[in-house]
Amino acid sequence: MPLTALPLPDAELAFDPQWLLPAQADALLASLRDTIAWQVHRVRLFGREHRAPRLSAWIGDADAAYGYSGTRHVPAPWPAALGPVRERLRDALGVDFNGVLANLYRDGSDTMGWHADDERELGPAPVIASLSLGATRRFVLKHRTCADVRLAIELPHGSLLVMSGATQQHHRHALPRTARPIGERLNLTFRRIAQPG
Repeated sequence: MPLTALPLPDAELAFDPQWLLPAQADALLASLRDTIAWQVHRVRLFGREHRAPRLSAWIGDADAAYGYSGTRHVPAPWPAALGPVRERLRDALGVDFNGVLANLYRDGSDTMGWHADDERELGPAPVIASLSLGATRRFVLKHRTCADVRLAIELPHGSLLVMSGATQQHHRHALPRTARPIGERLNLTFRRIAQPG
C-alpha cells in the first residue's frame, strides 16, 4: 500500500498502516529488541535533568552525532537488520538517512512528551520517517499557535509515518501515557543529520 497524505494544516504527513508485512515486522522487532544496547537517556526539562520514561539508543553513521535534550549522542553502529529498512526508505523517500533514534516503550506508562524534531543538525525542513513495531499506540500532533488544530493517529505494528516539510516548525508531537494494559512498542525514527559532527 502506498503512503497516504494525512490532512493537517501547516504540515506534510504521509502514512502507511502496513508498510511492513506482519511477518517482516515480527522478525524486525525480535531482532532489534535483543540486539540494540538500550539505555535510559537523561533529558533536560525546564533546566533540570530527568530520566527519560523509555529506553533509547541513537544509531547511525560514524559521523552522525546528534544533540537533543541537552546531550550530544554519539551513534552506535547500524544493526544488520536495519540495512534493508534503511535502503527501502531511501528508495521510497529519496532521503539518505544517516541515523535512527530507537525508542523502546516497555508498557503504557512509558511515554514521550510534547516536542518537535527541530534541532539544528536536522536542517530547516527535516524528513522524519517513523516506523512502529509492537503494540499499537496513539500518536498526537498539535499546532504551536492554533490550539484547535490537532491530529491523533493510531500507529500499529509495521506502520510508517513520515513527517516532512514545515511540520516540525509548526507542530509538536507526543506519545501519551495510557492506563490500558498494553505490550511493548519499539519505534524507529530515521533522520538525516545535515551537519554531522
